[in-house]
Amino acid sequence: MNAHILQPHTGAIRGDRYLASDPDTVSWGWLANRATAPVASLGSGQSITIDTVSHEGILDDQGRDPLRYLAQFGVDRAAVLDDVVAIAGSSIANGPDDGPHVVTGPIHVDGARPGDLLKIDILDLAPRVPYGFVSSRHGYGSLVDEYPEPDGWRHDDDKITAPGTISHFCRVRGADGSPAQGVLDAGKGRTLPFGLAPFLGLMGVAVDTDDPVPSVPPGRHGGNIDVKHAVVGTTLYLPVQVDGAGFYTGDPHFAQGNGEVALTALEASLRATLRLTVLPANLRASTVGGVDVPFLETPTHWIPTGMDPDLDVATQRAVRNAIAFLNTRFDVPRSIAMAYLSAAADFEISQVVDAVKGVHCMIRKADFATWI
Repeated sequence: MNAHILQPHTGAIRGDRYLASDPDTVSWGWLANRATAPVASLGSGQSITIDTVSHEGILDDQGRDPLRYLAQFGVDRAAVLDDVVAIAGSSIANGPDDGPHVVTGPIHVDGARPGDLLKIDILDLAPRVPYGFVSSRHGYGSLVDEYPEPDGWRHDDDKITAPGTISHFCRVRGADGSPAQGVLDAGKGRTLPFGLAPFLGLMGVAVDTDDPVPSVPPGRHGGNIDVKHAVVGTTLYLPVQVDGAGFYTGDPHFAQGNGEVALTALEASLRATLRLTVLPANLRASTVGGVDVPFLETPTHWIPTGMDPDLDVATQRAVRNAIAFLNTRFDVPRSIAMAYLSAAADFEISQVVDAVKGVHCMIRKADFATWI
């Protein structure tokens, strides 16, 4: 299994700049704050290609030895990413109090100031390997006290994971290196295929604090928002908190269902090309309306978000943010906006597994075609 491998510094680089993930450019389990030194700089409107790294296959409960761990599943050395090996073998600490995510950045964006918006256009997401993992761990996930089942089925060929962890190896099949399906071993000689839609689960800006910022809970800064609609062609808007924005990314996925109920989705490394543009504060109302949290835009939908440890409160916040968007951007009366959302918008659960739960609202652009 050594075809279609995007090792660092090899293959097509589509951005104006390139950023590899190595022990000098990543943090493990923590996000940037105002004191974190940037590892790269961009001019507003420039693009950057980032080799993101999945944490699955390198965590302590998987042995922190990706060569040995992946060999169990028939993955030879040529198909293991060099940056994955370097990060796992480095002195970067990643203990039980740290988040799992390998986070690349931060990136300084010239001209970004608090009050501005950072516009992140997702230009390209290229799978770096033809495999990934879906994992479940005791104490986490939507059925925290039920899964993994103590006597549940697990892969016979996984001899390394610690008790309380089940990591399902998932092969990818497709044509010409473009994965079309993930394939899970379903036991009894059966396989379970499903479609892929790669996206970055974690994109954010530096938080205006000197305190450490954990990578698991998302927030106003973005971070681990896990909104599956952040695919190629989508734009993410984040409110800038510190000079230079301090953009970072990680937690790459090949696929995820709304909810991400097991704990992880199909986690696998991606080569991401993103364009980072500063939108000054006076353009916020005409872009995201009155919303001051992560906001996504696809060719067909506007997607305000809501987050809270309580799923009901997260839903309420998503509703308020959707109303604020329609009221400020299009001058829709608030009561009419509420009626429209109830009749025509879809509120989806982004994820329920990241301590702070996420809900996002799908507002169809087609309904406002004559307004734009």
